[in-house]
Amino acid sequence: MTLSRQRAAVDDTPPPAVRRIRRRTPLTWLRGGGFANLLFVLPMLFVFVFFSWSPIVQSVVMSLQKTNLIVSEWVGLDNYLVVLSDPELGRAVINTLWFAVLALLFGFPLPLLMAVLMSEVRRGKGVYSALAYLPVVIPPVVAVLLWKFFYSADPSGVFNTVLGAVGIPPQPWIQDAAQAMPSLVLEATWAGAGGSIIIYLAALLAVPPELYDAAEVDGAGIWKKVWHVTLPQLRGILFIMLILQIIATAQVFLEPFLFTGGGPAGATKTVLLYIYDKAFRNSLGGDYGEATAVSVLLAIVLAVLSWLYFRLTDRWSTT
Repeated sequence: MTLSRQRAAVDDTPPPAVRRIRRRTPLTWLRGGGFANLLFVLPMLFVFVFFSWSPIVQSVVMSLQKTNLIVSEWVGLDNYLVVLSDPELGRAVINTLWFAVLALLFGFPLPLLMAVLMSEVRRGKGVYSALAYLPVVIPPVVAVLLWKFFYSADPSGVFNTVLGAVGIPPQPWIQDAAQAMPSLVLEATWAGAGGSIIIYLAALLAVPPELYDAAEVDGAGIWKKVWHVTLPQLRGILFIMLILQIIATAQVFLEPFLFTGGGPAGATKTVLLYIYDKAFRNSLGGDYGEATAVSVLLAIVLAVLSWLYFRLTDRWSTT
């Protein structure tokens, strides 16, 4: 009897109420504080559109015009056809690629190596970190002019004096077409390594210490610990730093502009220096339409490379 009453009570239990989904309307959006949120976001949205997207749209429009910022004429894709058929642009692209290859070979692994060595130091890490970051503090123009003085081709030049002390004859440095680009890469590596070292040192702090302890128990030395522990743990930040360096080297301008002006014999004329010459080649201004067309092409190439890079490395960097 008791069991039948329990079953009857269960059967008489009303079904749970179904929650009705309220439709979003402009009135509910206003009542939910949507207008206040919009007012809060509006200044930031205005700044982003005005200072980021507006110049991009204006650049695309200018690349379709023949203009010196005073007189403008709509020419369509003629600017792109002119610059793509210009042999100087091809030479500038090759020089930029050469700079990027040298910068990646020397400028990418060196900060990581220095960060690993500094992380192994037990005392004075702060001093070493400050010394490593010191070149970043120096204004870039001052650093370039200082190195230009060091690169003097005279036997009494700073670097030639150091080489002479070990029996190496004086070098022409930036005055020679073959040595000019490696000389620029050497200065750029020195100037930019400090920031990368600090980032790598911060990333190394996130590596679990027990992984290193386990590697030491297995008899691994410092290089095996770097290869089997450090690099796998830092692969995410390594990918980000690599793509940032690729973008930075593709936009190199300061070093070739201040060191050599694109010489000798055009050996250090990069894409950005080519754009600068197109826009400001005479006192009245050059053809800003052609210069902007090259800028748009460079932006498209970098965007495509970045997209391909992240697509190809996404799976490996997260597994």
